[in-house]
Amino acid sequence: MKSAACFFLLGFVASPLGAAPSASTRDEAAIRDVERTLCEAIRTGDAETIARLEDETHTLTNTRAEVSSRAADIADAKKGETRYSEFRNHDTLVRLYGDAAIVLGITSLKGTSSGKSFELNVRFTDTYVRRAGGWKIAASHATRLDKK
Repeated sequence: MKSAACFFLLGFVASPLGAAPSASTRDEAAIRDVERTLCEAIRTGDAETIARLEDETHTLTNTRAEVSSRAADIADAKKGETRYSEFRNHDTLVRLYGDAAIVLGITSLKGTSSGKSFELNVRFTDTYVRRAGGWKIAASHATRLDKK
């Protein structure tokens, strides 16, 4: 009896370690990967990756309350007028809702635009949708954080 109890306890304790990650864990990891890859694509001006990761319906409401489209994002990356030395998301929270997700966080930006240097932090909300090819960013909103 004693060995059966030990076997049961060992199986109970060990089973979560070998368990496959849950669907929500995999989805969150996939979305975080898209966020990282998209930040790097924007930082480096990689228009092809931006086109692949942004949904065809993607819109961005920027810190000046201007709304731009996926096509504008791709065109801006190709122009290369804005150069980023940093485009990094941090302090993020992912909320999953089936085939949709919301990511909240802060983006730290450094670079030059039209020959002028800039550095700022923005609070963002990104909305993702699951498509046949994986998770795509469908909408973004950014609000500038005041320097303290």
